[in-house]
Amino acid sequence: MEIKREDILHLSDLSDFSLSEEEIEKLGGDLEGIIKYISQLDELNTDNAEPTYQVFEMENVWREDEILPQDATREQLLALTKEEKDNQIKVPKVL
Repeated sequence: MEIKREDILHLSDLSDFSLSEEEIEKLGGDLEGIIKYISQLDELNTDNAEPTYQVFEMENVWREDEILPQDATREQLLALTKEEKDNQIKVPKVL
């Protein structure tokens, strides 16, 4: 599979990366190598192989929710913050 310059620029745009011309060329070669390596899996005979969804047994560990007494009051905790609003800790926007 050939990786085109437009494909790399599209991936760069989706990832919000800015790439130099040198990086675009290098990334194209790297991606082609990765795809060529992965495509070797197509050569495997998997006719009698059952699908494996997990390689080891996993299960959820459930526990009861417990509300434990706290040493600090709401007022004491709010006094430690830089800024509060409506009796809550105000934090910077994440998005």
